[in-house]
Amino acid sequence: MVTQASGSPKLEHKGYNRGLILGLTMAESMLLLVFCLLLVAAAMITAERKQRMDAEQRLAQLEQQNKELSAQLVEVQSKLGSNMSATDRAKFESEWRELVSARQIIDRLKMNDASPADLAKLAAVAKVLAANNIQLDKAPDQLEQLLHGDIKPHEWPPIISLSEAGGYYFTSGSAALTREFEDKLETSIADQIADNLERYQVDVVEVIGHTDEQRVARSTSNLDDASIGVIDGQLPVDALQPADNAGLGLARAIAVANILKENPKLKDVTVLPMSAAQLVIPGDTLTSGQAGDVKERRRIEIRIRRRAESLQP
Repeated sequence: MVTQASGSPKLEHKGYNRGLILGLTMAESMLLLVFCLLLVAAAMITAERKQRMDAEQRLAQLEQQNKELSAQLVEVQSKLGSNMSATDRAKFESEWRELVSARQIIDRLKMNDASPADLAKLAAVAKVLAANNIQLDKAPDQLEQLLHGDIKPHEWPPIISLSEAGGYYFTSGSAALTREFEDKLETSIADQIADNLERYQVDVVEVIGHTDEQRVARSTSNLDDASIGVIDGQLPVDALQPADNAGLGLARAIAVANILKENPKLKDVTVLPMSAAQLVIPGDTLTSGQAGDVKERRRIEIRIRRRAESLQP
C-alpha cells in the first residue's frame, strides 16, 4: 500500500508539465504574445503619427509660401500700375505662376534633402538608361532581372581576322591583293559582315591593317598625296607606295575597304580604313619589340560598331 501511494505524486507532476511552453503555462504564453503584438502596434502608430505630423508641417510651410508669393504678386502688380494691357497682364501672370511652381518644386526637393549634385547624377543615370533603350519606370525591374541572371550580358560583335597565316595574302610590301583574297572579300566575307550588321544593328565597318615589324624597303611614301584619290576610285590601289609599316597597314586597309564599299550587300554602310601598323600583335596586345617574319601579324581585322554620337565636352 505504501508503494502505491508513493507513485501517485509523480503522475500528477507529469500531467502538470503538459501545459508548459518554454517554462510558461499556456495562459502566460498567450499574455506574452498579446503584449508583443501591442508593442508592434504601438510602434506602427507612432511611426504613422510622425509621418502625419511631418506632412502637416510641410503643408503649413507650403501654405505660408503661397501666402507670401500671393502678397508679392499683389505688390508687383500695384507697382506696375494700371497701364498694363490685358495681353501683357495675362502673360505676366502666366510667367509668375510658372515661377511660383518652379520655386515650390525646388522647396519640395530641399525638404527631401535633394541637392543640385543629386539632380545632376539623376540626369546622368537617365541619359545612360535612354542610351540603352531602358525606360525609367522599368529600370528597377530590369536591374532586378539582371542581378538574378535573367538578362544576358551585352554581346559584342565578333572581330573578323584575315591573316596571311589563314591564306589571305597581299603582294609583299604593297597593298595589292591576291585574286583569291579578293574573291573571298566579295563573297563569304561580305556575307559574314552583312549578317553581323543585321544581327547587331550597327552601321559602321572598321578595316584595320596590321603588319609585322619588318621594315618596308622604300625610302619615300606618297600616301599623303594618293590615299584620297585611291579611296575615291580615281587612282588604282597599286598607286599607293608606303615607306613604313604605318603606311603599309593603311594602304592595305584602303584596298580591302574599297572592295567592301562596292559590294551591294554593304551599300548603306560606312567603311573606314585604319592602320595599326606593327604595334598590336594578335590578341590585342601591344608589341614589346618582337621582330621577324610573322604571318599571323600581317593581317586585316574587320570590326563593326554603331555610329558614334557627337558629344559636347
